[in-house]
Amino acid sequence: MVVDPRLRGIGRWLYARAENVLAAMLAVMFFAFLLQIFFRYVMNWPTGWTNELSAILWIWIVLWGAAFVTTEQEEMRFDLIYASVGPRIRGVMFLIFAVSLIGLYAISLPAVVDYVTFMKVEKSAYLKIRFDWLFSIYIVFVVAVIVRYIWLSWQVLRGSAPEEFDPTKAGSGV
Repeated sequence: MVVDPRLRGIGRWLYARAENVLAAMLAVMFFAFLLQIFFRYVMNWPTGWTNELSAILWIWIVLWGAAFVTTEQEEMRFDLIYASVGPRIRGVMFLIFAVSLIGLYAISLPAVVDYVTFMKVEKSAYLKIRFDWLFSIYIVFVVAVIVRYIWLSWQVLRGSAPEEFDPTKAGSGV
């Protein structure tokens, strides 16, 4: 499928910015962790806000990364059967999975939005951040996954079969 080079450039730029946001969150979480160690063991002054910030950032890092940074090839899968079949059957298997995933997330989305918006009545213990703001990343994650799998399904329907897994090229990501 031919994609306009400008769109591809915008996509690469957005992907890089998503990685930057992820790296910034990880840096803040690491700094909070170091502060927690310093305050607790050097100053003998336990702090709760650093632990709370680390927990919040961990949730955001996982969901932001899964929504915008992790590619299909980087996702972990149990694919013994999937990898052993041809491209046509692999495409059918992918479409069954994608339709199931899109359907389940789409059905759950109104309830998720309702719950997250309801959580505006609660705040975190130390940082006093409203829970609807803290959990809003889950809505972003669900919408991103739905859009991603609609796009991937469209590609499969147009004849671009999902890539075959090559165990000789598997690695640790390094």
